[in-house]
Amino acid sequence: MPSDLWCLIFLSVGAYFVTCRLIAKFRDVFVRANLFGIDLCKSTGAEVPEAVGVLCGCVYLVCMFLFIPARFGQDFIQQKENFPHHELVEYITALLGVTCILLLGFADDVLDVPWRVKLLLPAIAALPILLVYYATFDTTFVMVPKPLHPVLGQSLDLGWGYYLYMGMVVVFSTNAINILAGINGLECGQSVVIAISVLIFNSVEVFMGEVSTHPHMFSIHLLLPFIATSAALLRYNWYPAQVFVGDTFCYFSGMLFATVGILGHFSKTLLLFFIPQVINFVYSVPQVFRFVPCPRHRLPRYNKVTNNIEMSTVRFKESDLKFLGRASVSILESLGLLAVTRNLGENKDFIECNNFTLVNLVLKFFGPMHEQSTTIIILLIQLLCSCVAFAIRYPLARLFYDV
Repeated sequence: MPSDLWCLIFLSVGAYFVTCRLIAKFRDVFVRANLFGIDLCKSTGAEVPEAVGVLCGCVYLVCMFLFIPARFGQDFIQQKENFPHHELVEYITALLGVTCILLLGFADDVLDVPWRVKLLLPAIAALPILLVYYATFDTTFVMVPKPLHPVLGQSLDLGWGYYLYMGMVVVFSTNAINILAGINGLECGQSVVIAISVLIFNSVEVFMGEVSTHPHMFSIHLLLPFIATSAALLRYNWYPAQVFVGDTFCYFSGMLFATVGILGHFSKTLLLFFIPQVINFVYSVPQVFRFVPCPRHRLPRYNKVTNNIEMSTVRFKESDLKFLGRASVSILESLGLLAVTRNLGENKDFIECNNFTLVNLVLKFFGPMHEQSTTIIILLIQLLCSCVAFAIRYPLARLFYDV
């Protein structure tokens, strides 16, 4: 194992303990600064520090800054003329993207940034990453499945469309984890599972060594400190949560995944590890785009009597829905993916259905459950989907592609 990797493992272990220490020390500071929330799935009404993910992000950045001399110091001493400047630029650009998104996430936690801004700013923060990709790699070809070779050939050049696709990957990644949230340990837990899955994928690619291993080593270097700091945060965010991660952590983790996917040259494979997030986004589309009324909070409903969480619902007049709204409700109900109750209200003109989130969908299928059990089930789904991703990436890919 390379010496710089041993150094990074040592730094990551230290980052875990430093993050634990900082969270324990600064929890009260966040509350005094009015950065706190009330856990709506508890009966205690206690003030829980919010946006603590910023501590995780800051420790991560410090860890990566300390690692850069270990990674490039020997190269600088031994080969000044052939120093790998492009690799150093990739590291600095990756940390620039993470820093920008940490600022956006913390601003969102403090200022409650509108959704249209949340969609715009990650795309702007992605520009340096896309420019570095253009300057160092600039490959816009995608492989074509074997059945389509007679029509499209073995590969297809998407040109600038590929850069548009990568920009959309950044926007999706930074918002996908934020949408699949709302119960203790879920945001941080899914990020840790995805990060470990991507780390395993990179390790397999390095071990196989069929192509250049640098992009995958680059990804490993970025992921190890992230897993360490996120594990520390998860320790305090697990049920019953002592801190909330906030949008800061969701954006931070999403941007990091997008960065390693783009600069690590596996952005298409990366999306395979986001299967639950893709399902949650597709399921949420009717409310996200306001085809169906969307309340401010779509958290599950807490039942004080049973100490379980249940599906949260939204009530509206079906006659007020436009075509896409009525079609969404009708299709999802017919597929058994939506619990709908009709003929409500004095004039029996209201309907009620569960909110369109994967958390509520799990509660629909499994019934009311304890909050911790719900988190565990969703993380098991995340883990199962990672296994599916590996099956798609290796055995199935070899059937359809020349790999």
